[in-house]
Amino acid sequence: MTKSVKVTVTERDGRLYASTGSSWEPVIGYSRAVRVGGTIHVTGTVGVEADGTFAPTMKGQAKRALEIIIAAIEALGGSVSDVVRTRIYVTDISKWEEVGQAHGEVFAHIRPATTIVQVARLIDDAALVEIEADAHLSPEESPLL
Repeated sequence: MTKSVKVTVTERDGRLYASTGSSWEPVIGYSRAVRVGGTIHVTGTVGVEADGTFAPTMKGQAKRALEIIIAAIEALGGSVSDVVRTRIYVTDISKWEEVGQAHGEVFAHIRPATTIVQVARLIDDAALVEIEADAHLSPEESPLL
């Protein structure tokens, strides 16, 4: 699922940082994901393709955002089964089922706590959905290095 996402991991002051090379990362000054101990926090992620384009549907964008999120979690030593919380922001709540289907395809057996809300706009006019995630690793997975 994550082969088409390039993730770079760096370590600083006992934390691991994942970057996916988003053009927004250096401008805003954030990381795609940060691991502190056994917890991984993944920033709001839109479903932008490597070439900067977006799928035309909310479901397509949600699938891509989830692919990026999972790649970041895996790069930091976690797995999709470690996800305990997601937050979903959509520009049209009437299409929540499209996002729900994409989310369900990934998390049906994991069942993380989740929230879905409508927002007026996202970082790019073409972006229809943005997803955040938090993962908690089991004690066996927790050592940083």
